[in-house]
Amino acid sequence: MLAGTTTFVDVYTTQALLPFLKGIYHASELEVSLTVSATILAVAIAAPFVGLFAEGIGRKRIIVPALFGLSIPTFLAATSGSLHALIFWRFLQGLFIPGIIAVTMAYINEEWAGRGVGAAMAAYVAGTVFGGFLGRLIPGIITTHWNWRTAFVVLGMLNLLGGFGVWRWLPPAEKFVASSHVRESVGHFFGHLRNTRLLATFGMGSSLLFALVAEFTYVNFHLAAAPYHLNTAELGSIFFVYLLGLVITPVAGRYLDRVGFLKTATLAACLSSIGLGLTLLSSLPGIIIGLALFSSGKFVLQATATSQMGRVAGRARSAAAGLYLTFYYAGGSLGAVVPAFFWKWGGWPACVALVFTVTWITILFARASTE
Repeated sequence: MLAGTTTFVDVYTTQALLPFLKGIYHASELEVSLTVSATILAVAIAAPFVGLFAEGIGRKRIIVPALFGLSIPTFLAATSGSLHALIFWRFLQGLFIPGIIAVTMAYINEEWAGRGVGAAMAAYVAGTVFGGFLGRLIPGIITTHWNWRTAFVVLGMLNLLGGFGVWRWLPPAEKFVASSHVRESVGHFFGHLRNTRLLATFGMGSSLLFALVAEFTYVNFHLAAAPYHLNTAELGSIFFVYLLGLVITPVAGRYLDRVGFLKTATLAACLSSIGLGLTLLSSLPGIIIGLALFSSGKFVLQATATSQMGRVAGRARSAAAGLYLTFYYAGGSLGAVVPAFFWKWGGWPACVALVFTVTWITILFARASTE
């Protein structure tokens, strides 16, 4: 949970700052959204290579250095003199992130195999949810009351603290079996790409993150405009809705272990869809309740998808997790960019229609992963 929290403070940290960045850099919604998509695109690119590398090295020996390394571009982002420089440092942040999240997912699927993977994965996802909440709230408050550059310094310190904590407290993996040769790791890698159930699970991850990123990127522009006129701190505070997911996700993990993957995924999609509909209300409290339900459903879907990935992959789970993250964050990167065209065409209602469609595409992938 600590690894997830102190990593995800960085992943979406500019989301609440997008209207602010648009103003200071005189940029379009599409241009400032690249500060989100650059990070998750880098994760998508690096993840399969990190997954392969980890099959021969281990788990903790990758996670801890990656956490310390993540602090470097986070600190350097505070020096950005232009939007292009900020996008560059955000991209470099993304290159370190797979070493933490892909390897941690593999660690969980191995160490908890046969004794509650769903509950353990849900606990990890809850940590990422809390990190995502802090990663939006902290920059929003600091930017409003001090300086946006200070926000990146604070986040870099959190990365360092997370690195020390995980180094001190994470037990070494007991069930990890290293690949005997690079050729064996590569064989497992391509074997995963021939596994149709696993590919469907990858599609599930890709579509669920597309919807989550799209919703929480463009709702900032919606709420910064009339009649709401929310400032940066208020936009950051919107992410208090993540705290509902922090409660629901661990409970859903135990439910997942009892009733199974597909039922849990379908109920989560229904919850997200109800919340999505509420964001079309003109009432700000109604929109906030809708975002809370929507995000909670997505976090439960994330826990179900990552648990399913470990079950379907069977072996070489770090390589499978790396591939999962490539598809997952490729979808998230598109989720930061594609809705810009819907926003320009039909505003917030058009973005909601897109996200609703993609949410139920996620369930089609879920069904395919069980067949």
